Amino acid sequence: MGQLAPDYAAMIRAHYGRVLAALIAWLRDFDLAEEALATALLRAVETWPRRGQPDNPPAWLLSVARRAALDRLRQSKVRAAPLARATLAMLAEEAEDMPNADTPIPDERLRLIFTCCHPALAPEAQIALTLKTLCGLSVGEIARAFLVQETTMAARITRAKAKIAGAGIPFSLPEAADIAARRDQVLAVVYLIYTAAHSAYEGDTPTRTDLAHEALHLAELLFALRPEPEVEGLLALLYLHESRRGARSTESGALVSLRDQDRGLWDARLIAKGRAHLAHALGQRHPGAYQIQAAISALHAEAASFAATDWAQIAGLYRALEGLAPSPVVTLNRAAAIAFGGDAGAALEMLAPLQAALASYQPFYATRAEIHAQLGAHAAAKQDYRRAIELSSNSAEQSWLAAQLARLP
Repeated sequence: MGQLAPDYAAMIRAHYGRVLAALIAWLRDFDLAEEALATALLRAVETWPRRGQPDNPPAWLLSVARRAALDRLRQSKVRAAPLARATLAMLAEEAEDMPNADTPIPDERLRLIFTCCHPALAPEAQIALTLKTLCGLSVGEIARAFLVQETTMAARITRAKAKIAGAGIPFSLPEAADIAARRDQVLAVVYLIYTAAHSAYEGDTPTRTDLAHEALHLAELLFALRPEPEVEGLLALLYLHESRRGARSTESGALVSLRDQDRGLWDARLIAKGRAHLAHALGQRHPGAYQIQAAISALHAEAASFAATDWAQIAGLYRALEGLAPSPVVTLNRAAAIAFGGDAGAALEMLAPLQAALASYQPFYATRAEIHAQLGAHAAAKQDYRRAIELSSNSAEQSWLAAQLARLP
């Protein structure tokens, strides 16, 4: 198989979710759609380096994938029943109107999210399936995001697909009442998509811009559909996080920590949008977890420097977040804020009960290493940095952690 140029690979990642969502909407079959898109991607790897990138890459991928799906259906003995033949004939007729270089492909991503977040599916399966289909994350990446084994995550995704097929879950936007019932899970999906973008689990770059743009677009769609305080809180949070993307890495791809970022590179336009949405959401007096996280991000945006950050208020907001959405990661972040505020000893005590739950979570060891270093416990800090490096699959992140380790006396 040929090697795809980096800019081609980035383009494919950027359009993966939209193309797959269009295929699923057409076929109503997750596995067949994924197989067909894989065939189209393989064809791109083989032909684009020789012939050049097509004028409309996503339409090209969709066209090739649709033909591949039809070929698979024609060759399948299981699908040779009269009903299947009728479906095949209908799909073949629809496929005659293939997208061309001037034809935009339909955006079915919002429908895909609500299908994946159907209440018949377990919550963890809803999020995992959406990350797999909409964003093209590998099973390994999703497993690390959920702190579970890869085999466990693969089984969840397989069961979720089977449940959708077996229960006849429709690929459509639900009624208004059902949208409200599924809102929280859909918001969680969008936030996890952005989290995956903000800290790439694998590869050479510290972030994935394509996934970040995907999450922002979906958050904007959701807010247009449901202009509620917590939906707006998530949109504000993503704008504020995204405002710092340009400062999170150097031109060579090296990771830059929040402490060392050039705040002049932060996007003032996105900060203003995030703060405006946050103020509007908070003004409705229905606080939620995303609004609290957006308030924390806004405090970072307002601070002139890392040292000048209001760490006491951030720690207090994390305590409020623990009351609404308790998790070991939230407590870890509160401990970090307490340490940055000057009480590293208290922060270290908070971390001890978290180790069992976060035994495979790289940021736990990186945070504890920094707190140990702050306390002068250099041997313990070195041990934690080494463990954090072992748990990271991202080369930019590994390099940054190694640099912190090398600075210790």
